[in-house]
Amino acid sequence: MGDVLAGFHAAWEFESDSVLIRFERGIRTPKLFAALGERRVPLEAIADVTLTLGKRGNVVLRIVPRPGADPLMEAAADQLKQSSDPYRLVMPAERETLAEYYADELRARLTESGPAERFLVAAPEVPLQFKAYDGKASFDGRAVSFRWSWTGASSTKWKAGDQSFPVSSLSGVEWRSPELFEGYLRLLRRDAEQHAQPDQDPAAVVFGLGYGPVHESLPFAAAVLAAVRERSAGSGDVALAAVPRRDPADIADRIRHLGELHQAGLVTDEEFSSKKAELLAEL
Repeated sequence: MGDVLAGFHAAWEFESDSVLIRFERGIRTPKLFAALGERRVPLEAIADVTLTLGKRGNVVLRIVPRPGADPLMEAAADQLKQSSDPYRLVMPAERETLAEYYADELRARLTESGPAERFLVAAPEVPLQFKAYDGKASFDGRAVSFRWSWTGASSTKWKAGDQSFPVSSLSGVEWRSPELFEGYLRLLRRDAEQHAQPDQDPAAVVFGLGYGPVHESLPFAAAVLAAVRERSAGSGDVALAAVPRRDPADIADRIRHLGELHQAGLVTDEEFSSKKAELLAEL
């Protein structure tokens, strides 16, 4: 088709085998759209196209992705608000006839339906990182690392120490939106049961007011999920990433916090000595 259909905050470019969604950058553009930049959606990833009336008399053209086709939507698990849905194109009411034309044209070119066997839409590019309430999460494409915050992490996480999880050790990702109550990102590990609350689970980081916003934590979760799904079943495990040497000031802060936990009776003498030795060894 080669045509471009523009709406509020985004424009759709119709190509021979895909729809390229380009998001605007601006103060009023949802932050998730700005973070994504653009998304190429192959026609084989689309199950349907709908046209509905929106608020204030606007019309909404929406691509309905096939289940399992997009890692971002799989990670989101229906938790995104409509205003942050990257597959909605909102247009003025006077463009309804034009929107209907493109919806019909696009539907006529769709040939696939039902769940997709693999991800067809590319995941956000790595490296990625974001700041949670109790630590900092980073992903380099091979391993997810959690570095605990001395002001927010629970004593359980402090005792466990900073964590690094190779993609090969993971089976999936659980993301609960920070816009909901008690949001978090949890890594699902192979051959490991997850019963602990997120704030007590070393394989999870918790969100909070101003921490783990959707536009940072959701692309992160999607990238990890895509890496887990795409990993070949026959490949060997990735070695545990080494923890880099720390800033001495950071180590001092961590030892001071560990001492506070020890004085409060939350850490035993043995645990205090062992963890202090581990921290000093990182210098």
